[in-house]
Amino acid sequence: MKLEKITKTSETAQRRHYDDACATAHALDLVGERWALLVMRELMLGPRRFSDLRASLPSISANVLTQRLEGLEAAGILVRRRLLPPAATQVYELTEWGYESEPIFQALGRWAARSPAHDPSLPFSNVSLMLSMRTMLDAGKADGLDARIGFRLGEETLMAHLADGAIAIARAPLDGADVVFAGTAPIVAAALYGGVPLAALEADGALRIEGDRALAERFTTLFPLPPKAAHPASSPQP
Repeated sequence: MKLEKITKTSETAQRRHYDDACATAHALDLVGERWALLVMRELMLGPRRFSDLRASLPSISANVLTQRLEGLEAAGILVRRRLLPPAATQVYELTEWGYESEPIFQALGRWAARSPAHDPSLPFSNVSLMLSMRTMLDAGKADGLDARIGFRLGEETLMAHLADGAIAIARAPLDGADVVFAGTAPIVAAALYGGVPLAALEADGALRIEGDRALAERFTTLFPLPPKAAHPASSPQP
């Protein structure tokens, strides 16, 4: 029975490989399993505990998350390490090579945002919101801005530094922020991408703006989404 189980596991692992020398095929060998890319996404802003990853990906089971973490570690994409006391807890962190994958997420995000079937109303994480801003920022619209934008999203605080047409984001205290958005990731996204006025979100009690109001209003205009791709069924016939 044990030998049969080992054999089946080996056969399953073999079927997951494309046996193709193309680097794209090898990339899919590395991260093509369901949830693998989303686990990597959640580590893009720094190390996380297992429980943090479960909370950010509520639909993933503990067993599947364990498998994905083990697979990504075996591939050299992430590492496990233990924090020093008093934390003394195990965290998962992308390797230097793992962090190099962010342009892949940006390219996929820009491409998939054009899908007519994309539903922006579905749940998503704080990290997803932050990465979307790094992806969708219009450098031209941000020209001349040098500002620190804080985000209080549930129990998590993040600081974005907008300068030179780029945006750097890290988990950090909000000391020194020019303006702070306090709410949830979907609510902030409604302002950035959904065109919902800040005043309307504030009136509903879903969002709170602290600090430079004019800066907050301008900030929401810096992330235009790409136009939707035409669906073949709706394209004009010759």
